[in-house]
Amino acid sequence: MDRVKEIAGFLRSRRAGITPEQAGLPFDGRVRRVPGLRRDEVARLAGVSSEYYTRLEQGRAGNPSAEVVAAIARALRLDDTEREHLTDLLASAPGSGAATRRAPTRVQRVRPGLYLMLETLDHVPAFILGRRTDVLAANRLARAVITDFEVMPATQRNMARYYLLDPQARQRVGDWEQIAAETVAMLRFEAGRYPHDRALADLVGELMLTCPEFPGWWNDHRVLRRTHGEKHYRHPVVGELHFSYESFQTPGDAEQTLCVYTVQPGSVSAQGLRLLESWTATAPEVGVPSPQGDGHADAGSYFTSHEPH
Repeated sequence: MDRVKEIAGFLRSRRAGITPEQAGLPFDGRVRRVPGLRRDEVARLAGVSSEYYTRLEQGRAGNPSAEVVAAIARALRLDDTEREHLTDLLASAPGSGAATRRAPTRVQRVRPGLYLMLETLDHVPAFILGRRTDVLAANRLARAVITDFEVMPATQRNMARYYLLDPQARQRVGDWEQIAAETVAMLRFEAGRYPHDRALADLVGELMLTCPEFPGWWNDHRVLRRTHGEKHYRHPVVGELHFSYESFQTPGDAEQTLCVYTVQPGSVSAQGLRLLESWTATAPEVGVPSPQGDGHADAGSYFTSHEPH
């Protein structure tokens, strides 16, 4: 991706979302041709010169100090994720002089202890996501509630690809548009961290060409982390399922995320989940890593993320 265009697009989208009234600026009598704040207004709020902010938005300001980034973030009311994304973009801009994160080359593998944890969490859906929302492992109920990632080719086991490209997802995932848009925002955050990740660029290119909604979501420059929230599924066997979910970075690998879905005890969703648990009781559980370490899935539920060579 063109980092200069990324910086400009992100900052323009953020200042377009803030009105002068929201920023506490008095009406100056000028006709506004675009929504939101002007560059000079952001500069004034951040305490920098208009010329400097213009250079920064154009990707020509070098590597600004942490204090300047913090001032811009306050002026644009960025949340923590947006501020980190801006820092990533500025650090990888041409002429910044900052060290850019290299593209990931290490194949992601789930260690045995985490597989045992997924087996322990056998009464709720649980799965592990890696870079680019690759599905690295999933327990039986996660495969039953969301989709059976085991039947997919290893290179297709990806949550964003499922949500955005699988026709079944549009029917099964409640609030599909919201969930899909949030997934795109997570991909965009990761793209800011790893601008040279070829596999991520290929995934974005595929989604850009094959998902009609993707370009609009991608171009609004929204960024999100996986944290916690609500999920709703319409299962063909047990009906409506409403979950709360929590996401945790796994110890030893900050780029792996354990996601756990829970239900309110005694709720209709809890009853449906117990029925689904009984219905899938004969399905194989999550497996363990292949001792060969060849980067391929074994006969069980061992998933691996494939990186470019």
